[in-house]
Amino acid sequence: MRRLLTTLAALAVATAAQAAPKVEAAWTRPAAQGGTGAGFMTLKNPDAKPDALVAVASPLARTVQIHQSSMSGGMASMKQVARVPVPAGGAVTFAPGGYHLMFVGLTKPVKTGDAVPATLTFASGATVKVSFVAAMGPPAAAAHHHH
Repeated sequence: MRRLLTTLAALAVATAAQAAPKVEAAWTRPAAQGGTGAGFMTLKNPDAKPDALVAVASPLARTVQIHQSSMSGGMASMKQVARVPVPAGGAVTFAPGGYHLMFVGLTKPVKTGDAVPATLTFASGATVKVSFVAAMGPPAAAAHHHH
């Protein structure tokens, strides 16, 4: 009986765990070794609780920063942010002119077709591994939807 209760308790904890966010259409522009690359993607949160992207790491970059671009009074600006909220059941798009990742201090050149691996860490504790494929724009699948 005790084993059954322990098993049920473990299952209850496992089902209470948050569903990990999903990453779609991850891409980066080609960039020079030692330079800075930019990462774009769509983050989807399938869970009923909000989450937030709080850190990113890549073995190909000295550091990865989360940035947000904005326009104010005709002037473009970019600032580093500590977190990007991802609403429950919602999505956040990282795209030129908005949220994006900065791969600072690339350890090798990134050419078209190359993949830049990264690990995303969320406030919930979830981690998601993703490959940003180098291209001049978003993957074709992200540009149009099939129904």
